[in-house]
Amino acid sequence: MKEHVMKILIVGNAKVGKTSFVHRYISGQFSSAYKTTVGEFRVKVLQWSDKETVRLHIWDIAGQERFTSMTRVYYKAALGCVLMFDVTDSSSFLRCHQWKQDLDTKATLPGGAPIPCILLANKCDLPERVVTADSIAEFSKNNGFFTWMETSVRDNRNVDEAMRRLVQEILSVQPSEDQLLSSQEDSVDLQSHDATKRQSCC
Repeated sequence: MKEHVMKILIVGNAKVGKTSFVHRYISGQFSSAYKTTVGEFRVKVLQWSDKETVRLHIWDIAGQERFTSMTRVYYKAALGCVLMFDVTDSSSFLRCHQWKQDLDTKATLPGGAPIPCILLANKCDLPERVVTADSIAEFSKNNGFFTWMETSVRDNRNVDEAMRRLVQEILSVQPSEDQLLSSQEDSVDLQSHDATKRQSCC
């Protein structure tokens, strides 16, 4: 049985529902209790296929600005990300641009490409919506997200599906990453071999 281990980041402004999202995904239960998180992680194992399991290390990253200087530490070795905002809070949506820029500079795959990131529009069950689907779709397309989805942690809408899509995307880019790393290693080996030949000729 092959096991894939993936570090997943959950980022976004404070109070958009990140911790509740993780709790719902891990335990299947909804909790509306709010607490400040700095960098907590939970584990979930998925039976992905008859021959594969996926072990997710899910990191719930602090949304308060005073903790942003610490993000590089928490982003290290991540393979995928959920960027979440609250559809009833336009400021949380506007700050997604800053979150994505931070991610793209601090969290990259071994080959140097940005990690796969899904944009989640949370609290879509609430009537006080202020962010339109059209604006979300345009933002997602222009900022390198592989897709976006509306979610409701309270109603358990698209929670499991969003994580399934993210895992699927990570697995789909993995072969090309492995191939790129292999070609880089071959190049290093060739350069080392050439250098050895030059030294032996002197």
